[in-house]
Amino acid sequence: MNSLPKNVSADLWTGRTDHTERRSSFRYHQIVEITDLDTLQAAKDRTVAIIGFECEEGVRRNQGRLGAAQAPNAIRQALASLPWKVDEGKRMIDVGNIACQNDELEAAQEELGQAVAAIFSKSMTPIILGGGHETLYGHYAGVRKHIGKDASLGIINIDAHFDLRSYEIQPSSGTMFRQILEHDKNSSYFVLGIQRFGNTQELFDKADELGARFILEEDIDDARMDVIILQVNEFIEKHDHVMLTLCTDVLNAAFAPGVSAPSPFGLTPMVVRTLIRTVAAHKKTLSFDICEVNPVLDENGRTVKLGAYLTNEAIMGLLEN
Repeated sequence: MNSLPKNVSADLWTGRTDHTERRSSFRYHQIVEITDLDTLQAAKDRTVAIIGFECEEGVRRNQGRLGAAQAPNAIRQALASLPWKVDEGKRMIDVGNIACQNDELEAAQEELGQAVAAIFSKSMTPIILGGGHETLYGHYAGVRKHIGKDASLGIINIDAHFDLRSYEIQPSSGTMFRQILEHDKNSSYFVLGIQRFGNTQELFDKADELGARFILEEDIDDARMDVIILQVNEFIEKHDHVMLTLCTDVLNAAFAPGVSAPSPFGLTPMVVRTLIRTVAAHKKTLSFDICEVNPVLDENGRTVKLGAYLTNEAIMGLLEN
């Protein structure tokens, strides 16, 4: 494996230009800075750093449909033309992609963790573009290295699935949270959007055994958002730090067909946007990842575009918190 992410082409960051000098007209492609991780200087102002994880080995091991490895660059292209609406001085950099090679998932996750920790060390906020949801484990490893082993960490997952399967044979995109909870007693887990019939009873039992909190998809809607936001904030306040992960299969398949496991009863984009805004805006939230966008299975780029819009919500919130 390479020790550093591979830079992405500047061609990914192209789009409409309304004005070349007036910042109020700028879009993402006009402000992004493509750079090497090993040459990063410590940020003096609020800065987000994008890193991609070109990996779907965990999805393959979990018997899912492949294609998510193509998502990091596809999401970049969809982000490129979105308006950049933050104060002058706040920055966004792109340090490239880590790719899983030769089915070596564990090595790729370790490399991602090192890169995420390096981004934190430069006083920047990591934004990780997956990849399968195995991306989360590398994201977590970097956060834990940054905050130390004794700090309490709240992991908020917007997802239809618990991902608490056994990793006795090998880790996959369905095992990460069990790996974390069984080895890190200072981490807690809260899942928003669980599908009642998208998880076996054994997984519900394992969630109870490991002390995981969850809210079912059927209990999340606009009418109940005030109560849900209160529960989310209560969870955040119990921890020193929080990290946020989004598995796009939590979304209703009508809005997000391009995922490994589409859900006919998923959440609406507006509800997911509200959840992301709530968590990303909190001062304890350190980082964000988006996973399971699958351009190969997408229809007219709908899921990629939605993924970019939701990533934008996370970036805006994290830059302002």
